Amino acid sequence: MTNNKTGWNFDTSYDRLPESFYSRTKPTPVKLPKLAIVNGSLATSLGLNIEDLKREDSIAEFAGNQIPEGTEPLAQAYAGHQFGHFTMLGDGRAVLLGEHVNPKGERLDIQLKGSGRTPYSRGGDGRATLGPMLREYIISEAMHALNIPTTRSLAVVTTGEDVIRETLLPGAVLTRIAKSHIRVGTFQYAASLRTVDELRSLADYTINRHYPEIEDENNKYLLFLQAVIKRQAELITKWQLVGFIHGVMNTDNMTISGETIDYGPCAFMDVYNPETVFSSIDRQGRYAYGNQPYIGGWNLARFAETLLPLLHEDEEQAVKMAQTEIENYTELYKQNWLNGMRAKLGIFNEEAEDEAFINELLGMMQKHRADFTNTFRALTLDKREGLDLFGTPEFTKWYESWQARLERQQEPKESSMELMKNTNPMVIPRNHRVEEALDAAVKNGDYSVMERLLDVLSKPYAHVPENDDFCKLPDPTGQPYRTFCGT
Repeated sequence: MTNNKTGWNFDTSYDRLPESFYSRTKPTPVKLPKLAIVNGSLATSLGLNIEDLKREDSIAEFAGNQIPEGTEPLAQAYAGHQFGHFTMLGDGRAVLLGEHVNPKGERLDIQLKGSGRTPYSRGGDGRATLGPMLREYIISEAMHALNIPTTRSLAVVTTGEDVIRETLLPGAVLTRIAKSHIRVGTFQYAASLRTVDELRSLADYTINRHYPEIEDENNKYLLFLQAVIKRQAELITKWQLVGFIHGVMNTDNMTISGETIDYGPCAFMDVYNPETVFSSIDRQGRYAYGNQPYIGGWNLARFAETLLPLLHEDEEQAVKMAQTEIENYTELYKQNWLNGMRAKLGIFNEEAEDEAFINELLGMMQKHRADFTNTFRALTLDKREGLDLFGTPEFTKWYESWQARLERQQEPKESSMELMKNTNPMVIPRNHRVEEALDAAVKNGDYSVMERLLDVLSKPYAHVPENDDFCKLPDPTGQPYRTFCGT
């Protein structure tokens, strides 16, 4: 149903699934909602009236105090492996307002995060605090600008209420936009119901929504598994190529659409080190930067397990089919990563020694504690200065080999430099810059620092000298940077 004033065009389909997949749940109203920030460019792409989104009735909708016309909110049920341990979950502090169909005909979830308790809250208060919601806004917008599939943030409103965590913190509600919130954990939940009919209904629904090109194929469930594996391999490759560390790669945080979701303890790596972990709760390094490709495969194996009854009526044959596809993930990821690293170095063609050549550079970067982003930025701009690595004999030798490698391809040097400029971001959301923006907003109500950061991050591949300050590393503190899930 279209709201002509705002432009909302709700047409929810998820509630056509069996009722076991969701619970009708309305947001819990808040005391005094105020608009903290609204995403103008996203609103425009959704076909919404940005000025109307700033009106009191829209702010009331963002807060959960008022339900948009044509919607019946629900909380989704799902399960998941959290740090390797299986548990039943669900939207514990979020509700799906509905599905909006944008002017291009694309169906998108409109979800309120931090909107109060649901049947899946498991003792939690269902609320969110302002800092983590603004953090998700910043990082998800940065990911979007980096051309990495991601959920996005339409708005954040403050609630006028404090939330009890270690201390009292200002409450907030985030409006999140996603192609859907269907997760690997959603399929794990369906499999736990032990009814093939419900599992098939979820699979058919998801195929229709995200992979309609295979809907009429005879072996569509196998093709479905292949398609999800392909998208996840592509997604995790893109994370690795910019140094993004998700921090909580549980199966309930892995979308079937191939979008990045859940920006809790995530961060971008500064100094290159595969063992880098930011999350305060990841004490064993399960979700370290270097482990992300492996965990992606592990999560996909859990997804494949849920599909076994649909792949083949003979369980042994179904297992073989699933194993073959999961084994293919490793090679698919490796090829994606190699191609991506070649592009970061301006290389168009393939040579047998490329992997060793790339790993040689990464090894030097780790040894000399070189910044990941700034190393490739310097190579792109051909400014070999400012990093200890560049003054070493081993790098000089590698650099000469690199120049010879570029000369062995047909494309001219100018094309290589252009490829690098389009592949290597000049700026990322540096952790200290994100914290600076959050401190100003949360402690002082000053959103200008965040708005300036968002403007810089919206053009990550543009070399603009006035943004050079955003490329600088923080002053040494002696303490490792830590992130928290915000729940």
